Amino acid sequence: MTPEQFRAWRKANGWKQRELADRLGLKRRMIQYYERGNRDGKDVEIPRTVRLACYAIACGVEEFDGRTVQWAMHTEEDLDTTPADEDDDD
Repeated sequence: MTPEQFRAWRKANGWKQRELADRLGLKRRMIQYYERGNRDGKDVEIPRTVRLACYAIACGVEEFDGRTVQWAMHTEEDLDTTPADEDDDD
């Protein structure tokens, strides 16, 4: 994941840097470094653990204790798989 992809992913989810930092258990400053791709003139790579945590969040995982996954709560609208152009009353 490049710094540009990381920033685009955060923005696509509508999160502020602070919100994503809280979700990942990081300081906001680290989010800024990852989005810039450098810290004090030195390249910063987004660690694999952070990339995997981003993937887990994207899949709806809110918490994991080593055995049990706590999934994000979704509204019924989020879970509706009916195509928008189909009628429900057949």
